[in-house]
Amino acid sequence: MANVASLHRDSRTIVVIGSSTGGPRTLETIFSRFPLVDATIIIVQHMPHYINSALCRRLREISRMEAKIGEDGERIEHGTIYVAPSDVHLNLVGNRVIHLFNDEKVQYVRPSIDVAMMSLERNGDDRFVGVILSGMGSDGAEGIRHIKAVGGVTLAQTIRTCAIHAMPRAAFETGRVDQMLPPEGIRERIIRIAAVL
Repeated sequence: MANVASLHRDSRTIVVIGSSTGGPRTLETIFSRFPLVDATIIIVQHMPHYINSALCRRLREISRMEAKIGEDGERIEHGTIYVAPSDVHLNLVGNRVIHLFNDEKVQYVRPSIDVAMMSLERNGDDRFVGVILSGMGSDGAEGIRHIKAVGGVTLAQTIRTCAIHAMPRAAFETGRVDQMLPPEGIRERIIRIAAVL
């Protein structure tokens, strides 16, 4: 893993999207005709490992963003979507380097949305967006608290548009969600926050 002290501290917009049951369909709506934006997007989707590559391939097909499975020690880039691989947790070291690790499940899942979101650190001009989509359970609620605490923007999918609304409801109940939006609204808000390249 890269030495944190050696990381270049350019400003970055980092969007972390968490989803579970119903998430892939919502992600397809959000990223359909999605432009190339000056941001890094991390997707933590609860899914079996054999879907990882298919999700990345689909995101590349429908958007102008590069999409790939995140790799341990990889330095994140602008204009790229990183999908957390199944069965391991993902966090960011110094807001710049992906770290994958096999630890206990959090909220009964691995990868955990909370783990990814809570690794973000207040750092210079970095900007954060946390998004919780359709899913069961409460993974992501603590992550939303954290992103709000470090000055980020927090969004959740509207209950009526979810296949299962437990995750966005749990996030909303923290009192730290800025807006509840349908998938199209989430798409537009992310684009507005992250400048189009």
